[in-house]
Amino acid sequence: MTYTITTTVDGQFEDVLEATAGAIEDEGFGLLTEIDVQSTLEQKLDTEFRRYRMLGACNPSLARDGLDTEPELGALLPCNVVVYETESGAVSVHAVDPERLIGVTGNSELAVTAADVGERFERVIAAVDERFATATDGDSAVAQPT
Repeated sequence: MTYTITTTVDGQFEDVLEATAGAIEDEGFGLLTEIDVQSTLEQKLDTEFRRYRMLGACNPSLARDGLDTEPELGALLPCNVVVYETESGAVSVHAVDPERLIGVTGNSELAVTAADVGERFERVIAAVDERFATATDGDSAVAQPT
């Protein structure tokens, strides 16, 4: 089951991360969190891990609409976007598919908001994809919005 909107590109990790954060902000989201998974695992488990960042994105207006409709929705927020280095050295960007995520609520009143967020995340992924050459080295997911 696909649950993210994805692209894999050739580029420097920090450049792709910066482009992703900029594209998220261009779509009206703020970045509430940025978790450096590599650093966290190194500190907590004394283990090595690939470069991997989790970005917590939130559009206050859309979040408010969703929370007004379904207060428990907060357990699913913020919407996450992950950026990580693949084994081949490409950089993969995955935004949560909000329609799949919202689907777990069973609340059809959230469908319009989920579709709006989904369209915005598709544009985020497209912007990253346009800025960098798409990887064609066999990495599993390449520019495939769901």
